[in-house]
Amino acid sequence: MFEWSKLSGVKWMDAWEDRFHGNPNFVIEVLKGGKSARVRVFCATEKEAKGIVEQFGGSVRRVQHAEWTNPVNTVQPLLKIRDVFGVTAEADPKKLKKLREQNPGRDILSIPAEMAFGTGDHATTSTCLRLLVDIGRDRKPGWSIADLGTGTGLLVIAAKKVGAGEAYACDFDPFSVKATADNLERNGVTDVTLEEKDVLKWKPRKKYNVVVANLFSTILIQAFPVMAKLLKPGGEIVISGILASQAWDVFTAAAEHGFGFPTVIRKGKWVTARGGWMADLVEK
Repeated sequence: MFEWSKLSGVKWMDAWEDRFHGNPNFVIEVLKGGKSARVRVFCATEKEAKGIVEQFGGSVRRVQHAEWTNPVNTVQPLLKIRDVFGVTAEADPKKLKKLREQNPGRDILSIPAEMAFGTGDHATTSTCLRLLVDIGRDRKPGWSIADLGTGTGLLVIAAKKVGAGEAYACDFDPFSVKATADNLERNGVTDVTLEEKDVLKWKPRKKYNVVVANLFSTILIQAFPVMAKLLKPGGEIVISGILASQAWDVFTAAAEHGFGFPTVIRKGKWVTARGGWMADLVEK
């Protein structure tokens, strides 16, 4: 494992997020003082890391195994989702107990920052979480879900907590799959089928009531044929990871596969949407 890194002013954070959006191994940390940030990308090969240097400068170093398995976590304030969840990067049992005592009625989800993975505070993930809470309230318990590009597993964990029954989660990145497995156990969630899989090459044999895909816009557009095979009649789809400038292309591609999105939420430059089969929406 190799790490590419570069120091940058915080004013350029949005630009870095745009450049590396869709890369699950991208991390940006605000340094003490709040004026500078360290941008990092973890790469499987040195060649990959040096390719980033050629584009953006910076430096490359080999990551020791101990660093990967024992990352240094920077714990952010509790992320509150509706009146249901509190999401934290905290993993210490005593501190988690205190958080639960301070937030009665909330289910505290512990999602430690596994170096290359976030903890739900990004606009796309937090909005998906809120929509999943709404879906859980609208549906009878036991609905099924497929989480495409699961990352840390946060969305499928939340879905199980608000009433999902059969659950499937996948990601193309083996480190992501490992992080999800750890987080499922950490949060006491069972009965989730978890696989390392490239969504674009998948030929699903099951259908689900809910499909959630927090992916880069270009991947979403290519993945709609797969989602069309995954979603049951009367089902719902939540998509995110969409830059506002690319939303029209995404929704146009979705319509070509029969999907419509009556609920569209813009948070900053990011767009998240909740919808389903257009035929079902017309009937409603």
